Amino acid sequence: MAQYFELHPDNPQPRLLKQAIALLEKGGILAVPTDSSYALVCHLDDKVAADKLRSIRGVDDKHHLTLLCRDLSELANYARVDNKQYRLLKAATPGAYTFILEASKEVPRRVSHPSRKTIGLRVPEHHVLQELLALYGSALLATTLIAKGETEPLNDAHDIRERYEHQIAGVLDSGACAQEPTTVVDLTGDEPELLRQGGGDPALLGL
Repeated sequence: MAQYFELHPDNPQPRLLKQAIALLEKGGILAVPTDSSYALVCHLDDKVAADKLRSIRGVDDKHHLTLLCRDLSELANYARVDNKQYRLLKAATPGAYTFILEASKEVPRRVSHPSRKTIGLRVPEHHVLQELLALYGSALLATTLIAKGETEPLNDAHDIRERYEHQIAGVLDSGACAQEPTTVVDLTGDEPELLRQGGGDPALLGL
């Protein structure tokens, strides 16, 4: 049975966040609110949890998973970022954007794209999630919570608990959440490439 954490949107209770982190550290998967719908998250270095994350979402190893980071300095630990890329990242973070970048050695090969060695990275603009990341102390492996066979991401905490109560360890509820995936931009080429239009305005990146 998934634990249910009701969190204040502006002042999330540290005690509850720490309980949620304890579930992550035991290999659990959490459903967490972001600035662009709910996401499933787990510990980056837990292979079993990462495999389960993909299974729940219904995606294979060629689907880009994403690392949720507190800020750009943390993001730079997990990706190779040049000056041009950094300027674009700075313009759009925090926000509802996911950037495809070349993974650094800090990223286990099993979670990066098998042929391209790339990974999705983003800095979310959601207070409760930022507080969770700050207490956790490192990036979380994530994927947008879209149910198998569906196209729209989930955004209702009660619905998520009902659907996944036997598959995930916990659900964080801090009130209303967006229902639009991130805008995905590939920064590995000579020019940025828009892969998916979502919550972030691509015009901010000149796209």
